[in-house]
Amino acid sequence: MAMPGSDNTDDEVMSEINMTPLVDVMLVLLIIFIVTIPAISDAIRVQLPQASASPVDAKPEHVSVAIDAAGKVYWNSQAVDEAGLTEKLAQAARQEPKPELHLRADRLTPYGNVAKLMAASQRAGLSKISFVTEPEM
Repeated sequence: MAMPGSDNTDDEVMSEINMTPLVDVMLVLLIIFIVTIPAISDAIRVQLPQASASPVDAKPEHVSVAIDAAGKVYWNSQAVDEAGLTEKLAQAARQEPKPELHLRADRLTPYGNVAKLMAASQRAGLSKISFVTEPEM
């Protein structure tokens, strides 16, 4: 079929998609879904139990452990030796809820000392360890 004003005399087939039936089908499906969804959601009536729960405000305390550059350990700003540290870790692990361990290590502390302290706290049963740092100015 030649278009007016074109020089093409060949019969070309122009294929166009008729959107009207597609739109009709989609509108019918939309109406069906709108009508049936409320019937499906209210099919079974169940009386659910009422629960009253208050928010838990019990925040576990934290224990501050510091290691200086020489490897000396401080428990809440008090110097402790290795045996005292083990005992204090065991006491803290027996508390409910278990306290969080805030670890402060000097910049020049060897990593081996920090790793030993972490291993000792894990053996005692304290698994929540936070590393405390100061931002650079």
